[in-house]
Amino acid sequence: MRHVLAAASALALMAGGAYAKELNIYNWGNYTNPKLIEKFEAETGIKVTITDYDSNDTALAKVKAGGHGFDVVVPTHTYVPIWISEGLLAETRPDQMENFKNMDAKWVDVDWDPGRHYTVPWQWGTTGVVVNTKYYSGDINTSAIFLDPPEELRGKINVVPEMGDVMVMAIMYAGGEPCTDDKEVLKKVHETLLNAKQHWLGMDYGNLEKFAKEDLWAGVNWNGSTFRMRLQNEAIAYGYPKEGYPLWMDSVAVLKDAKNMDEAKAFQNFVMAPENAALISEFARYANGIAGSEAFMPEDMKTAPEIVIPEELKSAGKFNGTCAPETQALYTRIWTDLQK
Repeated sequence: MRHVLAAASALALMAGGAYAKELNIYNWGNYTNPKLIEKFEAETGIKVTITDYDSNDTALAKVKAGGHGFDVVVPTHTYVPIWISEGLLAETRPDQMENFKNMDAKWVDVDWDPGRHYTVPWQWGTTGVVVNTKYYSGDINTSAIFLDPPEELRGKINVVPEMGDVMVMAIMYAGGEPCTDDKEVLKKVHETLLNAKQHWLGMDYGNLEKFAKEDLWAGVNWNGSTFRMRLQNEAIAYGYPKEGYPLWMDSVAVLKDAKNMDEAKAFQNFVMAPENAALISEFARYANGIAGSEAFMPEDMKTAPEIVIPEELKSAGKFNGTCAPETQALYTRIWTDLQK
C-alpha cells in the first residue's frame, strides 16, 4: 500500500509540474533507458538529471576535480577499487537493501567490491571488434582488425577512447597478460599502437549511427553497442579476438559527497528489481547481474551472437583486476602518447 501511495504522490507532484526531490546521475553516454528513468521518477517523485561521459578516466578526473554536483556514477569494475581508495564513494551497503536478494549470487562476492558494500550491477559484457562484413570478409575474431588492419578497412576504423580495454587487447595481442609491467611487452604494445593509429579514422565514443550508416567500417567496440548497430545494419558483425579480450562489469555507485544521498540509495535499490534491470538491458543490449531479469528481456537477447560467446572463444575472455598504480602509470604514458 505504501508503494502505491508513494507512486500516486509522485504522479501528483509531476502533474503539478514540480518534484520534491532530485538525483544527478553521471553515466556513460547513450547507456540509460529513458523508460527506466521515467519509471523511477513516477514511483519515487525524484527528478533525475543525467550527464554523460565517454571513458572511465574522464569520469574519475571530473569527480576528483570537485564541484561536479553528481550523486551517482557508473564505473567499470577495474576502476571501482580506485574510486574507493581515493575516498570518492559512499559505503551505502547495498547488501542490506531490500532488493539485494535479487542479485545473482556470482556477482555478490566480487574482487572489486567484496560483499557489495558500495556498488550494485548495472550491466556486464565484453570488448571486442566490430566489422562491416560488406567491406571485409576475412576472420574478424582477432585484434589485428585494429592493430594490423587489413587494407580493405584502413581509414575507416574507430577505436573507443577507453584506455583499460584498448591496452588490455593490445597487450594480449602482443603475447602479454593484463596488468603486465614487462618492459619488452609494453615496448611492443607502444610501437604496435602508434603504427596502427595511422590507419584509424578516429578514437571516439558513441558511434552507433556512424557504423549503421557505414561512415565507419571497423574498430574496437563493446558487444551491446555492436548489437544495437546490427539491428540497424545487418552487415555489421562482432568479433571476439582469439588473442584475448576483456570481460567487464559496470556498477552503480554513490559519491561520498552526494547532495542527494537518500535518493541515490533509492536508485541503487531500484535497479536491483528484476523488471528494472531488464529495462536497462533492453535498451543498451548487455547482460545484467540480477537474477530473474531474463523473464522481462527481449527474446532476441537469448540468441544474439554479441551476447552468446562462441564456445571455442570463451576462454580468451578475461575479467581483469585493477593494475598496480605504478603499472597503471606506464599504461597512461603509452595512452597519452597515442593521443598526440
